[in-house]
Amino acid sequence: MTQIKEASTYNANREIVLQECPVTYVMQKIGGHWKPIILYHLLSGSKRYSEIRKAMPHITEKMLIQHLKQLEADKLLIREAQPVVPPVVTYTLTDAGRELEDVINAMAAWAYRDKKRQQITEG
Repeated sequence: MTQIKEASTYNANREIVLQECPVTYVMQKIGGHWKPIILYHLLSGSKRYSEIRKAMPHITEKMLIQHLKQLEADKLLIREAQPVVPPVVTYTLTDAGRELEDVINAMAAWAYRDKKRQQITEG
């Protein structure tokens, strides 16, 4: 895959959109297939890595680790590693992450309504 130059017009326009469009900003933080699902599972409380992995059997380890790191970098969750053997790592939502609860629940509610509409029009 070709890399885009840091000073490219694309990057400049992307930065402008991130600053001016709140929806783009949110999608930058929680967009994609797995991030909202990870956040959803953490809404019920702190989880160890193995608990998240068990709750999301279809995600690869590489993708889960990558998305957990991104969510941590975006300050939506806290990774707490205890210095024991074997290692114990716990993930907890930050205040900013918890503030997304209404957004995540609204997405789920919309999905249920839309699925029902689809069933009615198909059936």
